[in-house]
Amino acid sequence: MSELVGSVTETKNGFHVDGYEKISYDFTFLDGVFNPENRQLSECFKRWGRVLAVTDLNVYDVYGKQIENYFQHHGLDLKVHKTKIGEKAKTIPTFLSIVDSMTEFGTLPSISLSYKPLLMNTNFIRVPTTVIGLIDASVSIKVAVNYGNYKNRLGAYHAPAHTFLDFTFLRTLPTAQIRNGFAELIKISVCSHLDTFNLLDKYCEALIETGFGRTDGASQEIRDAADKINKEGIHEMLKLETPNLHEIGLDRVIAYGHTWSPMHELVPETPMRHGHAISVDMAYSATLANSRKLISDAEHRRILTLFSRAGLSMDHPQFDEDILDKGTAAILRTRDGKLRAAVPNPIGKCIFLNDVDAAELNAALRRHKELMKDYPRNGEGIEAYVDASDTGYTDNSKSENDAIQVAAGKAGALNGDGYIHGGHLPIDNDNGINGHANLVNGSDEVKGSKENLVNGSYEGLTNGADGLTNGARA
Repeated sequence: MSELVGSVTETKNGFHVDGYEKISYDFTFLDGVFNPENRQLSECFKRWGRVLAVTDLNVYDVYGKQIENYFQHHGLDLKVHKTKIGEKAKTIPTFLSIVDSMTEFGTLPSISLSYKPLLMNTNFIRVPTTVIGLIDASVSIKVAVNYGNYKNRLGAYHAPAHTFLDFTFLRTLPTAQIRNGFAELIKISVCSHLDTFNLLDKYCEALIETGFGRTDGASQEIRDAADKINKEGIHEMLKLETPNLHEIGLDRVIAYGHTWSPMHELVPETPMRHGHAISVDMAYSATLANSRKLISDAEHRRILTLFSRAGLSMDHPQFDEDILDKGTAAILRTRDGKLRAAVPNPIGKCIFLNDVDAAELNAALRRHKELMKDYPRNGEGIEAYVDASDTGYTDNSKSENDAIQVAAGKAGALNGDGYIHGGHLPIDNDNGINGHANLVNGSDEVKGSKENLVNGSYEGLTNGADGLTNGARA
């Protein structure tokens, strides 16, 4: 929420205005935000007696009944606006459809699951449902839509009244999206928080496989480590960004991985997932830092090995000198003529590079690609490319939603009998999630076998190609 103060003084030929905006808002960690026993969310709407919820269609398919039961239990009238969420759907028409619902409802506080309202002066409560939403996007007060080929081109800076951080949503998030968000935690830890990096390094695979300790069978050790990582990661980003909420300052630590990725993210015919795109940038930037002796060889290997273990991309065939040159030119235009490339110096701290010429960048790239030959998949990631869940073109198929709802399990407590991040799902074996034929994250089979397909590597199950949606039969 914002509080405005200001003054107007008369000058010789007119007036002088001084205006100041105090931005104040809260974050609450709350597992089971829609558990009727948890009143915190409902209290935000008590004075009005009604709620407008703006939510992703797929989120509503899984959690809609819980949401409806929750507000009914607390005596609040609920109106739901369901929309498609994703980069292709993050447009002016989508925004205007939300505006229509808000106009019909009246401009009262709303709850947003996976989408941020742009309507000026409208209070909203934010309930993110993905790792990127919980860890990264929840920190920013930027609200925006895409325009043309430009990401977040039109928008504003408008803080929510409150953000509820419920990590039990990760029980129903596909492993590919867990991995996608994992990159954001590497980002903040490499350049600003060594303790978090050490925890990510220690528990990497377990964190991804268990949805940050939220799936059935996750040990208390993993759950405790995940909670510490998430809390400290969010806190660190808030400390860094709070003095710069309107992003006026251009030397931003959390821009590590965002120097060249805005260009190469969309270069492949099927665009890369954001987490994989910034991981390529971060891994290359680490090689650049190592070439300058800003991080040691051991630190460099630690960073690259963590990306590899997480299944995140460190290179791509089309990340070449031409794209590097175009990406550099593009970022110079948006960073006031300076590169401002954030790199570790050492792990846990950051320095910004402005004096790197094309020859040095290209030499670091050639060295980086040679190094990638020593890593699995030559540094390419697992499930690195967008599918329907990222773009917003289509909804999840029925089989996907059935599988996800198994993991959702009991309303409120979310203790499902199925496993969304490893183990067999009680669905037809011809169906799968993220290209896996029988398993999600394939805990029981050797990766790459017929029964366990990574990113649709068997029989043409390629992220929705040949009539298949994200590896599942539509």
